[in-house]
Amino acid sequence: MLDVYKMPDIMFTGGEGSWLITEDGRRYLDFTSGIGVNALGHGAPEVVGAIREALEGGLIHASNLFRTEPGERLAEELVAATFPSRVFFCNSGAESGEAAFKLARKWARGIGGSAKHHIVAFHGSFHGRLFGTLAATDRPSFRDPFKPLMPGVEFTGMGDVAGLRAVVSREDTAAVILEPVQGEGGIRTAPVEFLRAVRAICDERDVALILDEVQCGLGRSGRLFAHEYAGIRPDLLMVAKPLGGGLPMGALLAAPHIAHVMAPGDHGTTFGGGPLVAHVARAVLRTLLAPGFLEGVRKRAESLDALLRQLAARTSAVRELRGLGLIRGVQVDMETPGLVTRARERGLLLVAAGPDVVRLLPPLNTSEEELEMGVEMLEEALA
Repeated sequence: MLDVYKMPDIMFTGGEGSWLITEDGRRYLDFTSGIGVNALGHGAPEVVGAIREALEGGLIHASNLFRTEPGERLAEELVAATFPSRVFFCNSGAESGEAAFKLARKWARGIGGSAKHHIVAFHGSFHGRLFGTLAATDRPSFRDPFKPLMPGVEFTGMGDVAGLRAVVSREDTAAVILEPVQGEGGIRTAPVEFLRAVRAICDERDVALILDEVQCGLGRSGRLFAHEYAGIRPDLLMVAKPLGGGLPMGALLAAPHIAHVMAPGDHGTTFGGGPLVAHVARAVLRTLLAPGFLEGVRKRAESLDALLRQLAARTSAVRELRGLGLIRGVQVDMETPGLVTRARERGLLLVAAGPDVVRLLPPLNTSEEELEMGVEMLEEALA
């Protein structure tokens, strides 16, 4: 395998709920959820059952040259749960971002000509590792080895309304892309009033608002999407990670006033929205929208918040607590690689969100007992 991941010398062969199991039977409490993918945990009956149903039908792939029912039904259900839009399916969050950039630029060209193509992103952002999304990712270590990247991207500060207005006021701006909760960038939550200001500025200047909810969306925040807390709608919404229940699945939702500019041949995908993954994604979405599910996420988030506050009160190693719902960041007074290793040695799986922040992404149906166990293991690792 290409040496792009530094992996520990353990082999996982099974999973059960919030736990991963090694070949020798050791169990690890998984607070990574496959980097936010396994929203329903490992071996979720809803996911396993949907995979079996899809396989029994015998239709795994047909390409987008032909109609298949699961993708069309999934698109209808996503639109019904969000805002009036058209849906493009793909295989990952980064591909959703690439589609968003192409769509935003074509739409903007119709308003202001070819000069209207710049994209505004925010410091601390992460939108993917393809050449377009990487250009809008504020991580020099990710970007520098691969320059030159896609031109026409400029960064401004999260929360800086005046700075954003100054950039967007130029006639060449086509879109603003924003994570309501920055994942790789340290679990920084965009204030509700800032999100509303961004929406208003984009409306004033005929600029498309792209919201990247690849990691914080689909229940992770305690709402179906984190931008709901601000009461706004995006023009383009990036969705991925949990959507396929562990299978590669992404989507871009485009409001009608932007979606109409795309024509056959403008963009495409071989695998996106295939019948098997779309059937599974429908089961995931149905589970998230079931009565009481998101309320349960918010209740568990309150418990996790209380546990983390108690932890911070007991140890000076915790500098700041961040995030909302079940996407949490703990800023610490040490480097995160060592902390992640010590936590793993105690049976807890964590993922970093920067040099001094660890990310907690437990499955959305993790029990309160498991949340308590996880925080206890984190405290042991901190000590």
